[in-house]
Amino acid sequence: MEHKDIYKIIDHTLLKQDATSEEIKNLCKEALEYNFASVCVNPTNVELAAKILNGSLVKVCTVIGFPLGANTTKIKVLEAKDAIENGATEVDMVINIGRLKDKDYDYVKKDIEAVVNEVKGKALIKVIIETCLLTDEEKVVACKLASEAKADFVKTSTGFSTGGATPFDVKLMRETVGENMGVKASGGIRTSEDAKELIKNGANRIGASASIKICTE
Repeated sequence: MEHKDIYKIIDHTLLKQDATSEEIKNLCKEALEYNFASVCVNPTNVELAAKILNGSLVKVCTVIGFPLGANTTKIKVLEAKDAIENGATEVDMVINIGRLKDKDYDYVKKDIEAVVNEVKGKALIKVIIETCLLTDEEKVVACKLASEAKADFVKTSTGFSTGGATPFDVKLMRETVGENMGVKASGGIRTSEDAKELIKNGANRIGASASIKICTE
């Protein structure tokens, strides 16, 4: 992928809890300037971002059940519904990691499916599996469940746990879901070399807060 093309697959991200309205406005301005794929913001900032980006090609992405994935399914569905009503066109939901480790795969799949069914036709859905907390076997299972639930993407990380995206995990995820599903790498991506290595291993979306540094190095 050409360096200039990396811009087009970046979710320009600001998810810190103390983000101000001014910072969100600046994030959107930068996304417009660099033609990033989307801005990724917390649900409370969706309405503002949607207003600023209205009429542009930059999407508004938000996070559901974030960052722990431990909300009930009902709350995740309500969060997704509310986010779409406020202008989100992409949602990144966190799986129930504890239930995955319990091997309660039916619960995990239904949790994803419920959100998929809520947003279908209205928004793209990416499923965050939080790779740093999973064994390789669990990563494969999580990807398969997301695929069976008809999500659009699997995503490595929230960026709020013990680690972020690695080339190995991205490669494993891509091999598991095949070519018809997206793989988003996020967490700890700070340089263009990081981004290129992850893309080489199968990522077709990058989530980063260091987006401008990645693109201007």
